[in-house]
Amino acid sequence: MSKRKPKAAAKQSANSIEEVQQLLRRRVYGHDLLTEIIGLEQERGVLLDLVKRTATLGESNSVLIIGPRGAGKSMVLSSVLEEINQQKDVKENCMQVTLNGYLQTDDRIALKEITRQLYLENTVGDKVFGSFAENLQFLLQALKSGGQQSKPIIFILDEFDLFAHHRNQTLLYNLFDIAQSAQAPICVIGLTCRLDVIELLEKRVKSRFSHRQIYIFNKLTFEEYLRVFKLSLCLPVDFGDLKFVQTWNKNVESLVKEASLLDVLKRLFETNKDIRTLKSLMTVPVCRLSSSHPNLEASDFIDSCRLLTQDSKSNILLGISILELCLIIAMKHLMEIYDGEPFNFEMLYNEYRKYAERRSSMQMFDRQVVMKAFEHLVALELVRPLDGVGSKTQKEYRLMSLLVEPAQLSEALQRYPGCPTEIKQWAQTAVLG
Repeated sequence: MSKRKPKAAAKQSANSIEEVQQLLRRRVYGHDLLTEIIGLEQERGVLLDLVKRTATLGESNSVLIIGPRGAGKSMVLSSVLEEINQQKDVKENCMQVTLNGYLQTDDRIALKEITRQLYLENTVGDKVFGSFAENLQFLLQALKSGGQQSKPIIFILDEFDLFAHHRNQTLLYNLFDIAQSAQAPICVIGLTCRLDVIELLEKRVKSRFSHRQIYIFNKLTFEEYLRVFKLSLCLPVDFGDLKFVQTWNKNVESLVKEASLLDVLKRLFETNKDIRTLKSLMTVPVCRLSSSHPNLEASDFIDSCRLLTQDSKSNILLGISILELCLIIAMKHLMEIYDGEPFNFEMLYNEYRKYAERRSSMQMFDRQVVMKAFEHLVALELVRPLDGVGSKTQKEYRLMSLLVEPAQLSEALQRYPGCPTEIKQWAQTAVLG
């Protein structure tokens, strides 16, 4: 028996780590909400009151949630809907329709999606309607039961500004008209990142909109930012084995106090307070969890931050050939000689040849090979033709511009595997001028 106990304990621990990883993945990828909304409590309260009045009292409302991407618009709305749906009578009677401006690109597609989400395909059947308004009114009438009022419906219009580009804004007009005239209990909620969205609305649509607007901006302090980080990684009390939960949460508490991790979080916070970026930072550490790596460590977050903040062009430079690297350096020299003026292939080839002839150890490539390497750099968008240059110009004489900064070249040279010392020295003279 004594031999089996350690195996059983190890198996249980492995299962627990796997369950932890699944839970954290759902949080990081946005499917599971945090237990509390931090920094947006007031905005959430206003929205909750509006939605609750529609769901429980049958009061019609319309509201726009406005804020930059990643500020928490969808998170606040999801939190409100989750709380509303916990009430049994609301969950059974209140219906929800979600439309997205990227998917429902015209009113016909939007109406078809509304019909599908209200489960009224069979009711509509092959009926022909004279107008959009008539069709929508029929859908709402179909939700009535006997002499009772229609079921409350919450319409969520994600990417709201794109619906304003629909022809005559028919969908918006009819939804706002129904909400204003209280023909049926509906709540129209639009989410957009455009601050000028009201100016996009036609006069007749604007007149029927309630002009309720909830502005959401990321105004987290660093302490609140840390709290979001900690809550995202801590386990709920009802997760499972209480002892395991306490141990895990204690480790997270200790992790947040480590100086190296605090430094990473401060740098990220000063660059971008976006919670999406914070969740991106958690992705690598969460994915590394396993029976052999059962705890989150500061080094995991440091590696993740390095991956998040690394420069894409520096990484591209690590994958090019020595010849292509030499051409980049030659371009830097040309820009130094001609004070940043554009260059062409002929000038570049002459600069490369002069360097290769000075270095007896340097392999001199044929002109055609150098041209192929140059074309590859253009394809990688490290070099681009200047705007306005006609296509009739021979490729050898087309004016070009280099899109690589000195710092990017320096970083790439430090990490380039097996880069000859003489090339590094040649590059240093180009970068330092």
